[in-house]
Amino acid sequence: MNNGRLGYFSDLYYDRAINQWWGLSDRGPGGGTISYDTRLQRFSLDVNPATGAISNFAVQQTVLFRNGNQTFNGLAPNPANTLGNSFDPEGMVILPQSGNFLVSDEYGASVYEFRPSGQFVRQYQTPANLVPKVGANVNFTATSSTLTAGRENNRGLEGLAVSPDGRFAYAMLQNGTITDGNGSGGSFARSRYTRIIKYDTSTGNAVAQYAYLLDGTGPAPAQGRGISAIVALDENRFMVLERNNRGVGVPDANLSSPDKKVYIIDISGASDVSAINLNTTTLPTGVNPVAKNASSLVNLAAANILNDSSLPALGGRSPGKWEGLAIGPQLNDDSYLLLAGTDNDYSVTQNGSNVQFDVYYKPSTGERVQCDLGLTINCRSISSGGAVNTSPIPDVGNLPPDFALIPGTLIAFKASANDLGGYTPPTTPVPGPLPVAGALAGLGWSRRLRQRLAGLNVLRP
Repeated sequence: MNNGRLGYFSDLYYDRAINQWWGLSDRGPGGGTISYDTRLQRFSLDVNPATGAISNFAVQQTVLFRNGNQTFNGLAPNPANTLGNSFDPEGMVILPQSGNFLVSDEYGASVYEFRPSGQFVRQYQTPANLVPKVGANVNFTATSSTLTAGRENNRGLEGLAVSPDGRFAYAMLQNGTITDGNGSGGSFARSRYTRIIKYDTSTGNAVAQYAYLLDGTGPAPAQGRGISAIVALDENRFMVLERNNRGVGVPDANLSSPDKKVYIIDISGASDVSAINLNTTTLPTGVNPVAKNASSLVNLAAANILNDSSLPALGGRSPGKWEGLAIGPQLNDDSYLLLAGTDNDYSVTQNGSNVQFDVYYKPSTGERVQCDLGLTINCRSISSGGAVNTSPIPDVGNLPPDFALIPGTLIAFKASANDLGGYTPPTTPVPGPLPVAGALAGLGWSRRLRQRLAGLNVLRP
């Protein structure tokens, strides 16, 4: 697992200097219970310059995140009040001034800078209101119902963007902090607002925070709703990928009512809420949230996308975790390739005793089963609501035919500059395409955006 299976795509980044892509893996399989060397992988895609269709995914380079001679690891912090080398990377960009990687982390609500080799450079300042605490004590592993302040458990800095000139970075919490809620103590019983944190990349200091209103109604985000990615369009406007936790995934993922949308937002008129608790359904008088377009740029769970014949591995059902988002190369008609990707959680789950299992999926029916890790025996059924059968004897037995590990998915769209609000790419020169080695099945088809799907690639873990 530590060296073989790919776990994509917690984030995506297009490196226009070399016309290739970066895919970020998170803390690894097992939810922080399995030792996993955290990493970033450069990959290539063939892109049809006329249609934007993608094919021939191939990993070109693996970069391990290191602190001196030690790797950053996906294991949960131990002791709980110290991060050490524990790392759960979720968002990444490349700083244009230095070429260094900037990576956001969920464990500490941290932002780390790394050299292109993966060697640690520095940690950005973590705002005090993001640091998880139980009473006066810092605690990076406490459950959300136990925490009294800071980011929610496993709901830290999920998205990361950098301004075109590289002066500022923008990290986004998956959803609001503990004190941004109604104080009930229940997991996700929090404010409908989450936060964008603005950092000065020259100092690493946080200089502002902005309030972003999640979709939905009521005092708390429903169905585990939060954001998964943020991408800069210019110094004030961004794309944000917002989703609920429904769709194809490991157990506890409910298959019904997936909601995955990309919005364009503008922070130019937003108030700094660094010193304000966002604990109501409305902001205080005179405090302005981020401006968010009323309609989405693209609906990743739209039926006409999911039912396309080029997505047989999903059986017309949306993945639960659309997490990666990036703007790629310009195409022949001056539109841009917009790439979205899923996090398949390595198609691994674990029980309350931290024993791991593989999760298999049957596209034609939507059925899921879990089996012994690395084997196809002792399989148990998983309900459409995400519950695993607990009978004394596994109710399925050996893995039935037509089941496969949950795939990672890449899907590409054509987006005009007008679709993207007049987007102009950064001025870094882009060379011609590099040769591609290797291939994986999955070709695309073309339309125009909204829904204007350009192509996709389905990747097996």
